Amino acid sequence: MTNYKELGLVNTKEMFAKAIKGGYAIPAYNFNNMEQLQAIIQACVETRSPVILQVSSGARKYANKNLLRNMARGAVEYANELGYDIPIVLHLDHGDSFELCKDCIDSGFSSVMIDGSHLPYDENVALTKQVCEYAHSRENYVTVEGELGVLAGVEDDVSAEESHYTKPEEVQDFVSKTGVDSLAISIGTSHGRQKFKPEQCTRNADGVLIPPPLAFDILEEIEKKLPGFPIVLHGSSSVPVEYVKEIEKYGGKLTDSVGIPEEQLRKAAKSAVCKINIDSDGRLAMTAAIRKVFAEHPEEFDPRKYLGPARDELKNLYMHKNKEVLGSAGQA
Repeated sequence: MTNYKELGLVNTKEMFAKAIKGGYAIPAYNFNNMEQLQAIIQACVETRSPVILQVSSGARKYANKNLLRNMARGAVEYANELGYDIPIVLHLDHGDSFELCKDCIDSGFSSVMIDGSHLPYDENVALTKQVCEYAHSRENYVTVEGELGVLAGVEDDVSAEESHYTKPEEVQDFVSKTGVDSLAISIGTSHGRQKFKPEQCTRNADGVLIPPPLAFDILEEIEKKLPGFPIVLHGSSSVPVEYVKEIEKYGGKLTDSVGIPEEQLRKAAKSAVCKINIDSDGRLAMTAAIRKVFAEHPEEFDPRKYLGPARDELKNLYMHKNKEVLGSAGQA
C-alpha cells in the first residue's frame, strides 16, 4: 500500500478552496505516456500553475498502474528539477467501481472520481458514499469527486449517446448523503472531439460549427444550492480549428469536430467551477504535430523525432490554457 504523500503529491482540498476564492480553475490534464507528462509539467512549472494529473481506467490498462504511479512520483521530482515545486494531484478520472477506486487509493492516488451518474439516483448515492467512506478513512485524506448528470460523447471507456443536465434540486441531498469533496455536473459540455451534432449547432461564414452555449443558469442554481462548494466540468476541450485543419491537411478525417468556446470556459472558471478537464485538445495537438513530421519527413522512424515536436506543441497548448482560459497561471 502506497501513501500519496510518499510520492510528494497533494489532494485537492486546499487547492480547490484557493481556486474558488481566487476565481480560477485548476487544469486537469489526462496523460498516458512520458511525452504527455513532460509537456504537462513543463507547462505548469513555467506558468507557475498547480495541476491535476488525470489517469483514466483505460490509461491504467494501457500504461500499467505501477508505471503510472512512479511517473507521478517522477513528475514531482521533475518539477523540482525545473526549479519550482508546484502542487500536483494524481487523480482517477471516471472510476466506475468501488474496487477500482480502492485499488487507486491503495496504490498512491491522492484523489479519485467515482462516476455513478449512469446509475439510478439512489444507487449513485450508495456507491459514491462507499468510496468516500474508504477514501476519507485513510491516514492521509484522499479526496473524492462524484457526478450528477450525464455527459454525451465518447472518450476512453466513457460513452453516452445523450446528455442529461444536472438537476439543481438534487445536489444538496447528494453531497450531504455521500460526503463528496467535489461534484462534476452536466451543463452542456461533452466528451470527445465532436461534442455536438451538427444539427445542434450553427455554422459561421467559414463553415465552422458554432455550438450552443453552456447552461450557465443551471450552474448558477447549483451555486445557490451549494455555496462555496467545488464544482467540476468534464468534457471541456475547445477542439481548436487550427489543429483540426492541420490533421486533415496531412490525411486525417475529423468531420464536424466542435468543442467548447474558450470564452465560455473563462466564464465558468470565474465561478464555483474550480476544476476543468481537458483531454481531447491534447490529443489533437500531438496528432497534428506527428502528422506534420511524417508528411514533411516520410523517411523518419526515430520516435524522438516525432514525439518530441508533439510534446512541444502540447506544452505550448497547455501554457495557453493556464494563462488565457483557466486563470491558473501564477497560482502555484
